[in-house]
Amino acid sequence: MERVILHSDCNCFYASVEMLHHPELDGKPLAVGGDPEQRHGIILTANYIAKRAGVKTGTALWQARQACPGLIIVPPRMDLYFRFSEAAREIYREYSDRVEPYGLDECWIDCTQSRECLGSGPDLAKEISARIKRELGITVSIGVSWNKVYAKFGSDYKKPDAITVIDRDNYREIVWRSPVGDLLFVGSATKRKLLRCGILTIGDLAEADPLFLQALFGKMGLVLSVFARGEDQTPVAADRSEASVKSIGNSTTTPRDLTTGQDVRMVVYMLAESVASRLREHGFVGDVIEIYVRDGDLCGFSRQHKVDMPTNISEEIAQEALRLFGENYTWEKPVRSIGVRVSHLMAEDHPYQLSLFSDPLQREKQLRADIAVDEIRSRFGFQAVRRGLMHVDTKLSEDDAQTHVVHPHGYFERGNRTGV
Repeated sequence: MERVILHSDCNCFYASVEMLHHPELDGKPLAVGGDPEQRHGIILTANYIAKRAGVKTGTALWQARQACPGLIIVPPRMDLYFRFSEAAREIYREYSDRVEPYGLDECWIDCTQSRECLGSGPDLAKEISARIKRELGITVSIGVSWNKVYAKFGSDYKKPDAITVIDRDNYREIVWRSPVGDLLFVGSATKRKLLRCGILTIGDLAEADPLFLQALFGKMGLVLSVFARGEDQTPVAADRSEASVKSIGNSTTTPRDLTTGQDVRMVVYMLAESVASRLREHGFVGDVIEIYVRDGDLCGFSRQHKVDMPTNISEEIAQEALRLFGENYTWEKPVRSIGVRVSHLMAEDHPYQLSLFSDPLQREKQLRADIAVDEIRSRFGFQAVRRGLMHVDTKLSEDDAQTHVVHPHGYFERGNRTGV
């Protein structure tokens, strides 16, 4: 039985959710981005009106405003986007028990077993698209194919609010005639190499000698060959088989450069509280803690360490982050930005081995204190309760550190069936 795979991609996800909460901005160019006064000057996403004016994800705010003088920029609200993401997945789960997230706004859905009772792949795509629009107020683009790679290609092929079916009859006309850079995992560097070899389209890549591609890219060359030919058999992961994201992190470019350990301590605790709160909100713990640091010249490093027990306790995250910072930063230059991330996520009720060197009662007290703080902040705002440390420099602690970054699982983490 040939598989039926859907890939659903929420169109301009962050911006679309914000448009729902700002109906007065309907018809105007809108982008989600940072605060230029706090030196958080990057566009995260934009609506299609802004994109048509030249606003691109990842550009500086000043560049976006030059491209689109009337651009309206709103700050990100990751907690809101998480809720919409989960609501979309709840709809997908009504059609399959195999729903694999690829970030907050994308999911693969394996409908192979459900098509006999629920309908064909295109019919299911139409129904899902209509429900997302009706129940959530946003739109999705959906690709339908017999493998994950072509399904994702289909969701990118037409936007917004579109359904593209790529089957055995049309894939050569749709996929193979498209630029090689449109294929999953063909990044800018890979694309440049392929173009230099005269491989301009996905069809050129599909017809290239796999051994030649292996000589160029190693094993990844064979993978790209399989992807281009539509022979990928990588499965769609079973729903809820693990955390839907690989890590949750938060970083900040501080309003002024950090010049002392006290400065760093304040920012790290602010970030750790924010990350720990998100972990608890979504029922995760993690046992790998990472920091990333940049100085005034934008040079820096990242370091990570696996802790003895998985955690979502702010004190434990902050202490480990500060230890990593202290052991690795030499203070040759002031610090411009810091990030804290927790990865190797698992459900908070997942069993784990206790450590002989930890105090379970103390950990329980710290967790209860964090939960109490969460409740207060949810009712009265982030600034309603703060550590005394935050009052040392109110300029540094004005930012509530709510701009989160979530990292999707890699394509092959749940099993590679490409046969290479």
